[in-house]
Amino acid sequence: MADPALKAALKNKEFVLAPGVFELISALIADRMDFKALYVTGYGTVASYLGEPDAGIATYRDMIERIAQIVKMTSKPVIADADTGYGGLLNVRHTVRGYEDAGVSAMQMEDQEFPKKCGHTPNRRVIPLEDMVRKIEVAADSRKSDDFLIIARTDSRTGLGIEEAIRRGKAFAKAGADVVFIESPETVDEMKRVADEIDAPLFANMVNGGRTPLLSAKTLHEMGYSIAIHPAVGFLAVGAALEKAYGDLLKHGESTDAVDLYSFAEFNKLIGFEDVWDFEKKYAQV
Repeated sequence: MADPALKAALKNKEFVLAPGVFELISALIADRMDFKALYVTGYGTVASYLGEPDAGIATYRDMIERIAQIVKMTSKPVIADADTGYGGLLNVRHTVRGYEDAGVSAMQMEDQEFPKKCGHTPNRRVIPLEDMVRKIEVAADSRKSDDFLIIARTDSRTGLGIEEAIRRGKAFAKAGADVVFIESPETVDEMKRVADEIDAPLFANMVNGGRTPLLSAKTLHEMGYSIAIHPAVGFLAVGAALEKAYGDLLKHGESTDAVDLYSFAEFNKLIGFEDVWDFEKKYAQV
């Protein structure tokens, strides 16, 4: 079931900063830190699992299995990307029930046409507002607990402008969304407009190299936002580190001091080998 800590944090006006995690190593490392929540990024999960772009290729089944394992192995509330709900209204109901049963605390659903695309890439199109409102109503009605939060995202800013995005955000809040997510505003002034005009908890997507200005958690909180995710920082850091480490190995024929490596002993602890060794001491004939 959903962790009530996330809803309580929003109610208490605490700012929630959530790093993007995309598989279990990133999730375990982030979970050891003092974040209030973790964000399972669709882009990173699809890239790490399929090696494909975040363009509507991954299915509900692809995502739920990985999200459920991340929830199982971590202690923080998990916010998870659910794309468009993976189809029509019946699919939305199925997705909400599946994500909630997996222990997700907040599910993000967007108003893009299927197949969806990453929110900071071009050529995104959105469904009619009334269709998305119905999806939000279905999502809110399908959950078992009010601790499971519905984050409603609009991708209309890029193609239809900030006025339409704000109009949709207001309608999403009225339809029952717990948190409103205006994707990819392009200036600080646009972000301020969103905060000034939408009376609901607000969600900011801080994508390194994306369309939206990168602002600190303190600035976003003061502006009126409630949650900020940094979905790309993890997989971009990993990509850079691997490129450097593999390049060093190829160049020298061995790993050199030019590359910082996670301690093997510490990684054994992170991944749970100490429990295995304790078990073997108690039960195994070794």
